[in-house]
Amino acid sequence: MNGTTQVNGNSMRPILHSGSFPTNKGKKSLTLIFSPEIEGVGTLAEALRLFKEFNVNLLHIESRSSVRIPNGYEFFVECAPGGDVDGVVEMLKKTMAYCSVVSSTGDTGKSDDYIPWFPQRIRDLDKYANQILSYGSELNADHPGFTDPVYRARRKYFADIAFNYKHGQPLPRIDYTKEETETWSIVFKELVSLYPTHACNEYNHIFPLLVENCGYREDNIPQLEDISNFLKDSTGFTLRPVAGLLSSRDFLAGLAFRVFHSTQYIRHHSRPLYTPEPDVCHELLGHVPLFADPEFAQFSQEIGLASLGAPDEYVKKLATCYWFTVEFGLCRQNGQLKAYGAGLLSSFGELQYCLSDKPQLKPFDPEVTGCQEYPITEYQPLYFVAESFESVKYKMIQFSKTIPKKFGVRYSPYTQSVQILDSKLQIQELVKNINTELQILCYTLNKIV
Repeated sequence: MNGTTQVNGNSMRPILHSGSFPTNKGKKSLTLIFSPEIEGVGTLAEALRLFKEFNVNLLHIESRSSVRIPNGYEFFVECAPGGDVDGVVEMLKKTMAYCSVVSSTGDTGKSDDYIPWFPQRIRDLDKYANQILSYGSELNADHPGFTDPVYRARRKYFADIAFNYKHGQPLPRIDYTKEETETWSIVFKELVSLYPTHACNEYNHIFPLLVENCGYREDNIPQLEDISNFLKDSTGFTLRPVAGLLSSRDFLAGLAFRVFHSTQYIRHHSRPLYTPEPDVCHELLGHVPLFADPEFAQFSQEIGLASLGAPDEYVKKLATCYWFTVEFGLCRQNGQLKAYGAGLLSSFGELQYCLSDKPQLKPFDPEVTGCQEYPITEYQPLYFVAESFESVKYKMIQFSKTIPKKFGVRYSPYTQSVQILDSKLQIQELVKNINTELQILCYTLNKIV
């Protein structure tokens, strides 16, 4: 989802590309979970024998306590492309107490069985983080820095840093040049003058905290590590460096884990109010502040969770909803229109335009919004207006229920993983845990009333 086009100071995102984890054509890879009928010595060896018989190689295998079989264990397996994966799944379903394909990619010949690959653990983001559409100094001919060898080398430097980053590592700190800081300063001063009257209340509440805690100043480009730590303390969101544009599916999957893929490079100094792709100004001034707001953070994560395992056509709808909310969203507060979309809050020109009487306005409705066409090289002629972040979140949750999937997903902040919900026992255990928490809340409420 990373990539912008600006016209007269207008920052906008391009059409996003939906897709799934690439595999070799004609081969299928899959991730599955299975639990044996009786746990005992040699049970796993017997299961692994099946994979060998069907010539299926394993990329990863781990065991864990089963949430489906009482007092049992389950095995989480990632299979490599090649071999008779359909055959091994069929045998596992016959011989195991439980067997379910979590995700599948490749040419299966069975469209009903196709499940796009998606990450289940936060470290799985490493698997696709570098599958970007352009890299480093690969700039289009109309890019302001195309003929600048120094800028192109600098862009490659940033791309290399992001490319080599792995989950769990400290976020790389950048020693920005004087020229880069001066470019940031121009953008910062122009936008900060508009925020008090044009940005939503939540943005204006959080921005001073970023100034106080994260080094937001006109003479300093903040570091991702400082901002990520601030966000994590606020809402659990974190930042991750990215070298370029990700597909819609991959970018949205990151949001499911409360991870925002952020660039660190800055636009070319010759045109400080123009950028043909997202840069550090767009990310840190447009996106970052609202990720510290609990309601907005939850809304962003709901879009990400809804995308996991969703068919391509629904990922496109979710990406369009993202465009008209997180990127170009307006909201109504105290009877006035305010901006909360990052594409508006990072664009001096469109931030003024969006609150004028020129664009058309419609209430946010995922069914309608998700099918709306939009331009990418000019100001938006249409904006969708939210009554509140809470209402937008509720509507997205309701819309996600219409996505055809044979399972549900739930994010666990304790393990930073996505739990696949596909059995009655799981739901019963989840209800039991929720009931315990409700009892604690009721007990506490009675004490303080």
